[in-house]
Amino acid sequence: MAIPKDPFMLLSWANMKLRDLYPSLTELAAAESGDAEEIARKLENVGYIYDSAKNQFVIRL
Repeated sequence: MAIPKDPFMLLSWANMKLRDLYPSLTELAAAESGDAEEIARKLENVGYIYDSAKNQFVIRL
């Protein structure tokens, strides 16, 4: 499956992959032929940041 372009689909997809398959955003991006910084930037634009301790994107407070 290609990396979703819609930011909210991307959020759901990324958090599912991080929960089930990958121990970090870097590993998710490498395995899925993506760019970790680009994924993080797209999600930051809609209010989410990557929390490495939780290994998921969480709402930015």
